[in-house]
Amino acid sequence: MKERIAFITLGCKLNYAETSTYERKLLKEGFEAVPWSKGAEVFLVNTCTVTEHSDKKSRNIIRKLHRQNPDAMIFVTGCYAQLKKEEIEAIEGVTAVFGATEKSRIVPTILAKVRGEEYCGLGAATFFPAYSSGERTRSFLKVQDGCDYKCHYCTVPYARGESRNIPISEIIPQAEAIAAEGIKEIVITGVNTGDFGKSTGETFFELIKQLNDVDGIERYRISSIEPNLLTEEMIDWITSGTKFLPHYHIPLQSGCDTILKEMGRRYDTAAFAHKIQYIREKTEIPGGPKVFFGIDVIVGFPGETDELFLETYRFLEEVVRPAFIHIFPYSRRAGTPAAVRKDQVQDCVKTKRVQMLEELCERLHKEFVEANKGVAEKVLFESTDRKGMMEGYTGNYIRVSRPYDPEMIGKVTDVTI
Repeated sequence: MKERIAFITLGCKLNYAETSTYERKLLKEGFEAVPWSKGAEVFLVNTCTVTEHSDKKSRNIIRKLHRQNPDAMIFVTGCYAQLKKEEIEAIEGVTAVFGATEKSRIVPTILAKVRGEEYCGLGAATFFPAYSSGERTRSFLKVQDGCDYKCHYCTVPYARGESRNIPISEIIPQAEAIAAEGIKEIVITGVNTGDFGKSTGETFFELIKQLNDVDGIERYRISSIEPNLLTEEMIDWITSGTKFLPHYHIPLQSGCDTILKEMGRRYDTAAFAHKIQYIREKTEIPGGPKVFFGIDVIVGFPGETDELFLETYRFLEEVVRPAFIHIFPYSRRAGTPAAVRKDQVQDCVKTKRVQMLEELCERLHKEFVEANKGVAEKVLFESTDRKGMMEGYTGNYIRVSRPYDPEMIGKVTDVTI
């Protein structure tokens, strides 16, 4: 009888890519993957710690798994596991906890525990290569880990460690393996993706140029890239006819220079606005697709008054005009400079500001879709049958529906939006 294992992933697409890699390795060892709600002999929980709510959600899931499966083994990894290892080990039912540099030990440890053996592996790899699989259309490829920026609100550098990567020569075979599965689109991901190269003396630009040459992959997206790391040279190359799509996810965090400085960010609003305008000028043509910008924003950072928040609101509404806004209420994280500030913003104020930006996001997204109507685009359709319909995304990330046709799955198809 096969051992049943369930995987629970919280947080970012990087965690998703890593979980998918653990799953591939364990299935090769004879495990059967099942939904966690069905019960299993083994559980692997990949946690997140980006906010206090993330920590709480991770704890609650671990406890729930133990209540429902008291005899099961529960293994925990991820960012919360790195920062609060002893706290997790104290939760009843937890078998083992793995920090940021111990991910290479997860699969052999699970195998040893299930077989009643002791894992005697030595050391730990500083970088755990990973990519997601199991979908016929898209894969998330991890190219970088860690962050050296230490923004004043963020614990991720402590949870993920310093910026690091494996060489391009080891990443290309992973992209080729993804292509061999029939997957047509790769999303390049990392903690600070554009910082690729710190470990190997290479650059992110060199990486994406070599990935562009991988046969079988038709489309690339960059999951997120800091504005100061997205160079004009890179933009010029991307827009010259490459496989990289007009879809940019760029963290802004605040549209107010006062708050940006206090956050410890590495740019100001003028530089950010210039980068957005440069991309639009290089990418958009009359009658063609508009560029999709997904922008991260934190509201309620300590010291953010109503007037300073409105600077962010107006900057988004009048200057950036993104297709989507990823909105995060500031979460106080122990060990960060922002956590000890006395000028914390009340939760009720954060909630109001989140609501204002959500309404702005909805309006801007509708305007973006409307501006793309009648435009010829290419859609990569996915396999899910939703009441006789199937969906896919254009290059600039507009979701398109059509009647379900299995012949269209995983194919890039010409459409008029």
